Amino acid sequence: MTIPINSKDIKKLRVGDIVYVSGTIFTARDAAHEIMLEKKIDEIAFDPSVMALYHCGPLMKKKEGMWNVVSAGPTTSSRMELFEDRFIKKFGINLIIGKGDMGKNTQKALLKYICVYASYTGGAGALAADSIKKVKDVFYLDELGMAEAVWIFEVKDFGPLVVSMDCHGGSIYKDSTRFDYMR
Repeated sequence: MTIPINSKDIKKLRVGDIVYVSGTIFTARDAAHEIMLEKKIDEIAFDPSVMALYHCGPLMKKKEGMWNVVSAGPTTSSRMELFEDRFIKKFGINLIIGKGDMGKNTQKALLKYICVYASYTGGAGALAADSIKKVKDVFYLDELGMAEAVWIFEVKDFGPLVVSMDCHGGSIYKDSTRFDYMR
């Protein structure tokens, strides 16, 4: 699939589908979610609505003035459950990539705003880095540090991604008791 992905194509995705994406993605972990939610949309220096969100804290190396990705495996997405529904609504995100379960609030937002959550294999940071063709930009590096900064990546055939939660209420985690306190 090519990013940006339109709502019509997002609606075709179902839990268990395997996809590869090409285009622009951005990383955001806890601190980046907080900062971006506190800002007005016109204060954000990039347009999240035309990118996929990747829960990732990459390991980067600067060489000859250019950033290179050493490793870019997913981080545990459940940490973003506190923010994700508001993030999807505010920024019009329709593809989230991460690792592990997301909760009830995210599932409701996926349904309401036509978005899917896809899982990337944990421990495969070098494989992910191979699919990142270019570092386009970085934001909040000074304030947040390397792992929490927002990195903008151009990717080609990024995956495999498994659709874990779709915009039809499907979830591979449906029987999970991990988020019982949020139900």
